[in-house]
Amino acid sequence: MLSRRILRTKVLQALYAFFQSEDEQIDVAEKNLLKSIDSLYDLYIYQLSIILELVDFIKQRQEENKLKHLPSDEDLNPNTKFVDNRFVKQLYDNKYFKLKYNQLNINWSDEQDMFRQLYNVIKESKTYEKYARSFDNYPYESDKKFILNIFRKYILDSEAIYNYFEDKNIHWGEDFYDVALMVVKTIEDFKPETTEDYPLPELFNTDGIINPSDDLIFVKQLFRKTIIHSKEFENLIGKKAKNWETDRIAVIDMIILKMGLTEIIEFPDIPVKVSMNEYIDISKDFSTEKSRSFINGVLDKITKDLNKSHKINKINLYFDQEQDKFTTE
Repeated sequence: MLSRRILRTKVLQALYAFFQSEDEQIDVAEKNLLKSIDSLYDLYIYQLSIILELVDFIKQRQEENKLKHLPSDEDLNPNTKFVDNRFVKQLYDNKYFKLKYNQLNINWSDEQDMFRQLYNVIKESKTYEKYARSFDNYPYESDKKFILNIFRKYILDSEAIYNYFEDKNIHWGEDFYDVALMVVKTIEDFKPETTEDYPLPELFNTDGIINPSDDLIFVKQLFRKTIIHSKEFENLIGKKAKNWETDRIAVIDMIILKMGLTEIIEFPDIPVKVSMNEYIDISKDFSTEKSRSFINGVLDKITKDLNKSHKINKINLYFDQEQDKFTTE
């Protein structure tokens, strides 16, 4: 479920905390890392629940409007396309979602002003107007497309919702948009025939890339092996970082370089090019433009030397276009 990019980022953050700490033990740090990753699934359920809470809010408003002293025709006969949305009903009924929702004890009762503001914005939008005026026999895909548009355009763009999650968990602000990709993928995967027994995706990809090793093992090994080889890789980096003393290299840049070398050397099932590109891209979010160029240059030099000395041993891979992944021949 989680992309390798997100997992690498979480490992990077955990390594930064570990190297900055003077007395933290590896097993404790690893436990905290896995806990931070598990919390991403909680955020995922919370984000899904926003859709249902919004519909509940609308239902309640429509019932209250019917009880007005002088209700209008619109109050008495509200448009119910949103509250009758077929994807929303499937999510309501999904037993895996309901189980996790109840375990987290999610309660939005104190955030009704936030949902009122959100609904008012949506109600005035062209997206809602077009959907509300659609024919009664509109296809299931129109329901799903509407929810996707609402989620992308209004829920993710809501400053109040973002601030809510940032206040609830110190890490959820930085994870907000990454987890949103999981929500979008979930909505896209639902079909008209999807039943209440349809399992929501797991947090980790248990299929692995080539072998039975799953993403959980990837996370643990990347974290531990980067720590184990830290001094060795620091010396290696120092030799290739011309005009730079290792203690002058930014802490985050050094960790990104060490992670890159760990993956290139210790993970035979991941192509060198993939690892190089991943850590250069990650540096775009955590380093300066100058640092990105520096990281790219150092990794490239070290990788060439390691190849010459046959210290990089990769499984023979090719890209399977049908499965959209690297695999063995």
